[in-house]
Amino acid sequence: MRKAPLKTLSVHLFIVLLLFLVNGGRAQQTSKPKISVIGLLLELETEFNVKFSFADADLEGIQLHRPETENLESAIVQIISQTPLEIERLSDRYYSVILTDTLSICGTVLDNYENNTIPGATVRVLDTDIAMVTNMDGTFAFEEVPRTAIIQISHLGFKPYFISVKKLSNKAPCTSIALALSYQELEEVVVYKFLTDGLAKFSDGSIQMNTAEFGILPGLIEPDILQSAQAFPGIKSVDETVSDINIRGGTNDQNLILWDGIKMYQSGHFFGLISAFNPYLTDKITVIKNGTSSIYGDGVSGVMDLRTKNDIQNSVYGGAGFNLINGDVYGQIPLAENMAIQFSGRRSVTDFLETPTYTTFSEKAFQDSEVRTDNDFYFYDFTGKLLYDIDRYHKIRLSLIHINNDLDNFTLRPDGTDATESSLDQINISFGGSLESEWTDNFYTQANVYYTQYRLTAFSITESASRQLYQNNLVKESGTKLNTVYKLTPTLQWTNGYQFTETGIENITRINLPFFESSVKGVIRSHSVYSEFCFETEDRKLFAQVGGRLNYISNINTFEKVLIEPRLSISYEFARNFKVEALGEFKSQYTNQIIDLEQNFLGLEKRRWTLADENELPIVQSKQGSLGFNYDENRLYVGVEAFYKNVTGINVRTQGFQNEDQFDGEIGEYLVKGLEFLINKKTNDYSVWFSYAYNDNNYTFNTVDPPIFPNNLELEHSFTLAGNYNYNDFKIGVGFNYRSGKPYTRPDVTNPLDSSIFPNEINYEDPNSSSLPEYFRADASATYDFNLSKTIRASVGASVLNFTNRKNILNTYYRLNNTNEIETVQRASIGVTPNASFRIRF
Repeated sequence: MRKAPLKTLSVHLFIVLLLFLVNGGRAQQTSKPKISVIGLLLELETEFNVKFSFADADLEGIQLHRPETENLESAIVQIISQTPLEIERLSDRYYSVILTDTLSICGTVLDNYENNTIPGATVRVLDTDIAMVTNMDGTFAFEEVPRTAIIQISHLGFKPYFISVKKLSNKAPCTSIALALSYQELEEVVVYKFLTDGLAKFSDGSIQMNTAEFGILPGLIEPDILQSAQAFPGIKSVDETVSDINIRGGTNDQNLILWDGIKMYQSGHFFGLISAFNPYLTDKITVIKNGTSSIYGDGVSGVMDLRTKNDIQNSVYGGAGFNLINGDVYGQIPLAENMAIQFSGRRSVTDFLETPTYTTFSEKAFQDSEVRTDNDFYFYDFTGKLLYDIDRYHKIRLSLIHINNDLDNFTLRPDGTDATESSLDQINISFGGSLESEWTDNFYTQANVYYTQYRLTAFSITESASRQLYQNNLVKESGTKLNTVYKLTPTLQWTNGYQFTETGIENITRINLPFFESSVKGVIRSHSVYSEFCFETEDRKLFAQVGGRLNYISNINTFEKVLIEPRLSISYEFARNFKVEALGEFKSQYTNQIIDLEQNFLGLEKRRWTLADENELPIVQSKQGSLGFNYDENRLYVGVEAFYKNVTGINVRTQGFQNEDQFDGEIGEYLVKGLEFLINKKTNDYSVWFSYAYNDNNYTFNTVDPPIFPNNLELEHSFTLAGNYNYNDFKIGVGFNYRSGKPYTRPDVTNPLDSSIFPNEINYEDPNSSSLPEYFRADASATYDFNLSKTIRASVGASVLNFTNRKNILNTYYRLNNTNEIETVQRASIGVTPNASFRIRF
């Protein structure tokens, strides 16, 4: 039993600041500079009157230390020892230089605190059968490993580590690799690393994205976190945005999005077309569709858990870049051996530079508003994080994120009259902290606190000031969480915890003509306790995670409710390379987004957060179960999963209805039955995949006629065919997406207008009895990495969204104009959208 003393923070801060002042001016040691191998070969040609035959593209970027010899043969030997090159003598004067397809490598595995060697660590060459364990001094060695391969190093009690073969060598001393200790969970077991580098599926059914290793996906030149999630079957956006992601037929507000443990109420920039989270300091993103761990509350449709880098590096690293929408910078700076700060900042260029990308995005955003004559739009975000290790066993982390969208708009009616000035501001500011403590070899705790605030402010006024509209949506939330992990045995882990959350939401609407004013405020407090067992056999054939949550939810002076939520995740390898998965969960949430009018403010931001009241807006509850089978062997993955999902307590105001039922406030439910299929063929150089998803998604509202009808978000059939190819530092991706048209409601053909009431209303057919045309989009992207110097790596990229320029109808609805004529409003997809980027990192 080991116990570490908890030293006072003030003493450590004093020592850290003193050491920083004393050592602040210490110069870093520099190593002997490297030279280009091409330049060296040209020098040898001149000096020894020989000729080397080689392809420039193969040798570009390869560097080595200058050989300390005046002998040609000795210089050739040193070139071969320092580089992945083979040099063959063809004659007395001519030599052939070839880049080898394989490398010999070795490494020494250490822990990242005391640099002790780790014997018995598993070392695997991914996508091959090559594997071994480290010997008693923690070393390993391989011969003839593909130079483009990735090495995975894992050991019980440490986080898995991935490293490129090209970063290793076979020269003594072997490359040292430090593994980070892991106390929070049993070692995560990868079922398959698929689609592209940096994406992996784990035994608990979750999918993880590692941005540091991220490859390329069609249409993306940067690892946009929320766009990348839509590469998986069952996760789509019916309106082509990242802020309205639909997981298995659910609305976007039914997704729990966490950033460093903080619940986020704003996730997108540019009207939802761009993720609001900088990907370059985000270390790991976990996406869960079902079988959610009991440590998570909220989010009846899915979970997206974003975690920034959490380890202190002993040197400065960072990067910067720009594309046709924005520029950004990020980095980590060590302040002392046990303290560092992280930062990132991003700002759009849209308010002073109109690019083709911005033009296309704007056309999509404003297409169903009035004639636009001018708008001024920009966004920015920044993050900060302080990392402080009190000692080996206790760590403090403090995080901050600020997100802002600002729009000023000037419009005219089609007849050139009634000018309107409008403004829209979205601001999110959140901060939180955590204390991670290892008390013994088997007991670990983590305490978290956070505060988040989201505000949407919208204002519009006509030129004559005869009509004014003001809207305000304010969310304030604070939370506390204590999580404990106790390892009962090396294969059995017991997690327990308590979570308290207080959420206050205010909605204000004010119209001067006709006068209308509404102000609704509410506060809900939630107390949750949870417990979970996680078991995995030593041969890793069986994984089981079983637990549950007990929630006590209260709205002051309104209601109290107790909910029990069991959770289950089981996977079993019943035959070689064949696994069966069973997942299930009960979940609930008490925050929703309501939609008063589909076209209420510039057609842009129609959703406002609100709290459940157990009257007009019940607590939303879900039950979900799924059964899946997958096969993975070397480079082929095939997976199929059937699921059943029932969500109750929904209100039509949260679903975006665009017919006579959109204001009635009926309470109902939806039921989704579906099937998801994915096949992926992957090698070191390319990856090709095909996915298919089937959804039978129906509402039930007993007071609506008919009571059962298709869900607004039903996509009955969805197909994706995509692939990427890597050649050295060049990457290209191409993808094709097809899906059924979503349902909508048309006016009654025989009697479209009800003129018997004032104001007149549209008579509709049965809800969602019609379907939009099918959707098809093709995207492509390419990137190229290269060295700017020995310490600076750069990349350029280009992408085209919808390169076939197909006009896809995303939505159709109807409204009455000033002359009581029915207008058809269609929202179309983005057209051909080019983008380009340039980035550096060091």
